[in-house]
Amino acid sequence: MNQPTLQFRGGLGMAFLPPVLFLISCFLYFVVFKAFDMTALAMGGFVSLLIGAVFAKTYKDYWAQALKGISGESAVAIVVILFMVGMISALIKATGVATGFVWLAQEVGLNTGYYTVFVFMAVSLISMATGSSIGTMFTAFPIFYAAGLAIGAAPGPLAGAILSAAILGDNLAPISDTTIISSSSQRFRSKDAVADVGGVVKHRARYALLAAVISAIFFLIVGLSTAQNTGVAEFSAAASPMPLLMLIPVAIMLIVAMISRDIFLAVTVGLILGSLTGLATGLLSPSDIVGVSDGSPSGFLYSGVSGMLGTVALVISVFGIMGVLRGAGIMEMIVTKLTTGSLASTPRGVEIAIGIGVSATTLLFGGVNSASMLTFGPIADELGARVGLHPYRRANVMDCFALGLASVVPVLSAYLFIGALLTSGYDNAPAQSTFALFPMTIYPLVLTVVMIMAVLTGWGRRFEGADGSANTTQQ
Repeated sequence: MNQPTLQFRGGLGMAFLPPVLFLISCFLYFVVFKAFDMTALAMGGFVSLLIGAVFAKTYKDYWAQALKGISGESAVAIVVILFMVGMISALIKATGVATGFVWLAQEVGLNTGYYTVFVFMAVSLISMATGSSIGTMFTAFPIFYAAGLAIGAAPGPLAGAILSAAILGDNLAPISDTTIISSSSQRFRSKDAVADVGGVVKHRARYALLAAVISAIFFLIVGLSTAQNTGVAEFSAAASPMPLLMLIPVAIMLIVAMISRDIFLAVTVGLILGSLTGLATGLLSPSDIVGVSDGSPSGFLYSGVSGMLGTVALVISVFGIMGVLRGAGIMEMIVTKLTTGSLASTPRGVEIAIGIGVSATTLLFGGVNSASMLTFGPIADELGARVGLHPYRRANVMDCFALGLASVVPVLSAYLFIGALLTSGYDNAPAQSTFALFPMTIYPLVLTVVMIMAVLTGWGRRFEGADGSANTTQQ
């Protein structure tokens, strides 16, 4: 190592104290207390750092390594991008896109049997537009789940469709925190830069869309066979087509992100076109963009930034913990151990190791895949780079396994706990348990199978060329 190795009272094992304490805090908040708050997780991370510092032989060096981890290019890039995309997410939420889809269902005279697959597709678009799986769930369940129960759709498949769609949108959206984290944690060796979000998403689409098509077929079959009423659905919710117009600036933003591979340009285009569209359609007023209400700041620009503060704090705390582990030589030891094993001798073996490693980390973090990828990302970066895997491929193997089966294990999954919570309180259907939701949350299960096949067959595998290009053959 080029940097001084941190020494701990009690031996090198004490370097694991901060991540272990952080892991315990994640488990307590998400699994035991069912308090789904990123700020609480960030608090756990910072407290873990403070406790770990007590056992460092050189207190000053401990914090120097923690700050080195926080100030790294990957950490800074993630923080800046999260603040930018937070404003886009808040814009879409402020314009009520979900009610536009309810209007669409009414206008086409949707048959109740087709409602479940319709919800899967509609919520997928909403999740992709907002870039927030959990935020989408809290928006979609009160609208789509409540309406579905009223028209006779089966509650289990309907809840599974919403959960699956939220994860699909998160998996594919250029502005989601998981996409940003998976991309920014992987670096080009040829040009010393982090992987661009647009390129990663463009290469990921083949896996996500295949899993999405299979999932849609599943929800179509299940919806038709379980609907209690097969007639035309009659919705009581007042809805308007105007919010659907917001999908136009979102689509343009996604196209710009994939073509330019510049997330900042894409967000700028999205914010400008989205604001103009909202104002022109009456979905937004100038005060909804930025203003003051009762002496406090308001507007989607403000709420977008403030809403990301908890996630940004989590990123900072996790990168601080990673800095300590790297300073103590732990990260290098883990990578060396993995690379000397039998799996690391081939690109396929490295991808299997990345898949297993990030899945295990996601399980430990209660399905919180953003935290798991923050933790495992540097390891995946080192492992993949040693066999020449392209940053896009490394990011996508990690992201798809993190959002796969490991994120929906019934006894640990934050997604399923939230889903179970949001299905309670309805008189015409009992609350769904996490075990009942698991087999219906089909997208992450199918995505895992797709990625296993992609790893075993080499489908989509690319290697980094001398100029950062993606080649099918190893350089």
